Amino acid sequence: MQLGMIGLGRMGANMVLRLIEAGHECIGFDVSPEAVASMTGDGMIGALSLEEFVGALQTPRHLWMMVPAAFVGDTIDKLAPLLERGDTIIDGGNSWYRDDIDRAGPLARDRGIDYVDVGVSGGIHGLERGYCLMVGGSASAVERLAPIFDSLAPGVEAAERTPTRAAAGDTPSSVEHGWLHCGPCGAGHFVKMVHNGIEYGLMAAYAEGLNVLAKANIGAEDHVADAETAPLPHPEYYRFDLDLAAVTEVWRRGSVISSWLLDLTAEALAADPLLEGFAGNVSDSGEGRWTINAAIDEGVPVPVLASSLFERFSSRGRADVADKVLSAMRAGFGGHVERKQSTR
Repeated sequence: MQLGMIGLGRMGANMVLRLIEAGHECIGFDVSPEAVASMTGDGMIGALSLEEFVGALQTPRHLWMMVPAAFVGDTIDKLAPLLERGDTIIDGGNSWYRDDIDRAGPLARDRGIDYVDVGVSGGIHGLERGYCLMVGGSASAVERLAPIFDSLAPGVEAAERTPTRAAAGDTPSSVEHGWLHCGPCGAGHFVKMVHNGIEYGLMAAYAEGLNVLAKANIGAEDHVADAETAPLPHPEYYRFDLDLAAVTEVWRRGSVISSWLLDLTAEALAADPLLEGFAGNVSDSGEGRWTINAAIDEGVPVPVLASSLFERFSSRGRADVADKVLSAMRAGFGGHVERKQSTR
């Protein structure tokens, strides 16, 4: 099958390589000519303009955008006038699901263009591991793209079959191959949005737990005895100098909390035990915020997901005024003095 890919960054380029390896023909375009040139030697047909890109695709065209969410709208505005009825635009980035719904209607009504949203999980390792795909769009458009999804997805062998599904003896469905048609336009990115919200919570749980382990030798430290420092009544219970790289490595084997995220953490700690290559300023790309917004609209409590998002804000210094206000109030009512360094 032929597919056009717009955006040849870390994700888009690896997806093209995986598709070419599976026997598909890929036409690629990127705003960076260097990115296009770097892929042509791998079997991709390169295009240096959107006009050239669209002209190289056979009708009905299938055009997959792998660009940051902030650039999707502008890309569609430039792309749509070049297309014909029956063509399909696929947004594989992390767009807000509401934008999918708002875009799909006019494209279908005014131009006869199908719009499919695909939440893609797999990151920079997807070339080898495959990509988990959460798809939104019409049944007919998704069916036409099934060969592409089958090739990008990890495949049935990526995980043991769920016992109930295996016992039924049915042929594995698309979900067992690693992709799901979640529903109409917007559904794919909605599921991916919540997936990323859960990811925030999982990452925060590992990070917080490892921080407790990292400070478990606090009983061996000297602490100032004053009104600004909470006393440690039983220091003898906190004299564990733990090797986090070793702990995460042993957790990978047979542990209830083993996961790919833990695998990545163990590798990071093995390579850099003190994580000195990181400042701890944790970014968020929007999906966590959108998940919290949806939860509020639905009246659904998500304390873990919300806390993990707010911790990311704090890591970037966004709690600065609140922290200063707290210190100011303590100074006002009790004459408390800030300690620039604290052992607890």
